[in-house]
Amino acid sequence: MPGPDDITSSTDAIAVTTVVIDSPAVVEEHHPRTFWIIAGMMLVLFLAALDQTIVATVAPSVVSALGGFNLFAWVFAAYMLASTAVTPIAGKLSDTYGRRWVYLIGFAVFMVGSALSGASQSMEWLIFSRGVQGLGAGALFPVSMATIADLYPPAKRGKVQGLFAAVFGVSSIIVPTAGGYLVDSVSWRWIFYVNLPTGLLALVVLFFAMRGTAPRGPRPAIDYLGAAVLTAAITTTLLITIWGGSTYA
Repeated sequence: MPGPDDITSSTDAIAVTTVVIDSPAVVEEHHPRTFWIIAGMMLVLFLAALDQTIVATVAPSVVSALGGFNLFAWVFAAYMLASTAVTPIAGKLSDTYGRRWVYLIGFAVFMVGSALSGASQSMEWLIFSRGVQGLGAGALFPVSMATIADLYPPAKRGKVQGLFAAVFGVSSIIVPTAGGYLVDSVSWRWIFYVNLPTGLLALVVLFFAMRGTAPRGPRPAIDYLGAAVLTAAITTTLLITIWGGSTYA
């Protein structure tokens, strides 16, 4: 005859099993749309990773067309400043309002920045456009990582995160060849325009695949003052590293 302790242990085991089976991460992992979410996000991150460094491969063509060589460093700095400042805020917004709309709006802003960058008529225009690109890109990586946590249990998240990390490795290999090919065969502007048709495809896929991912329960309050202070602190730190020893020796 089983004793009271045995019955209690069996009940606890059943309760634990029930919690694991009912976990949203386990359920979502096997949902057919999960493949499309991961595939779409990998494509989006690939485009964002390319635009972090591809401008360096076409620098002579850009400077020749737009001038402003003394400002060219800001083409990189504007992108990094904007994306770094937005990253923590985008993660918090996705916790509050859901992954789907924060991610889609961020990617839409990224594509608008790509279109503006391709249409640039001056170095100042390009710097501003790269800042817009960075604002959108800053929302992509943190929300992608948070989405993995929503879809997969802890034991399997590392594998999917490894796929996302591989995207950056592949992009670093492709960048020199892709940049040189586009400059030689079309125009340097197409290093930005190429994001538009590919990005539109990813946007449509994610728009439908990420439905039903809104957060449940009460929404936490947003610390707007803290967000502003954090953004100012990050921006100031980056400006020190960019200007220190060059503009201000």
